[in-house]
Amino acid sequence: MSANKKNAATVGALFLIAMAASLLGGGLVESVISAPEPFAAVSENKTLLVVGVLLELVNAIAVVGIGVLMFTVLRRHNEMQAVGYLSLRVVEAVFCSLIVVTPLSLIRLGQNQPQASAALSIAERASISGLLVPVFFSLGALLFYFSLYQSKLLPRFIPVWGLAAAVLILTLNLLSNFGLELGVEISMVFALPIILNEIFMGIWLIVKGFNLSAVNAMA
Repeated sequence: MSANKKNAATVGALFLIAMAASLLGGGLVESVISAPEPFAAVSENKTLLVVGVLLELVNAIAVVGIGVLMFTVLRRHNEMQAVGYLSLRVVEAVFCSLIVVTPLSLIRLGQNQPQASAALSIAERASISGLLVPVFFSLGALLFYFSLYQSKLLPRFIPVWGLAAAVLILTLNLLSNFGLELGVEISMVFALPIILNEIFMGIWLIVKGFNLSAVNAMA
């Protein structure tokens, strides 16, 4: 297997890992800390919460891994775009790491933590995970798919799909943070395209890799 093929397969695997870890980890953590009595829920579900935190950290590591590996590929096409993409993914990973502070503090302090302090910590996590993470994810995705479209590393329909999906997820989160309640069903309509795109792209990269002619042209 060539170096380019291995690189593409690793990136594809990291996209799948990041997507699964983000969805599962976030779901586990939120199912506990969003309970009406968070202290009681944390006390009864510590293992579940720890697993969720570990998955969120796995997501952060995978995000950085994608940025680093894609930098080595995209810089042959456009170094400024490659640096920009890597920077956005690193910032996203930092915020993905910060959101684990809340569940860890709830586990550590437990009932000794004031109720108001716990509520503030949960609100801070919601602000980061509900605005900062999606914004930097979306900006990174827009730059990533634009670079893929220009470089022709993947079939054109994949970056076009990705660009449209990134715009949808960015719009969803901006609307939500401006106070517009869209409901679960509509939110899923906005979010599903990027989920399906990253799953499809991850499998494509593992099975077929980057377009060899595009790689050779950049070299």
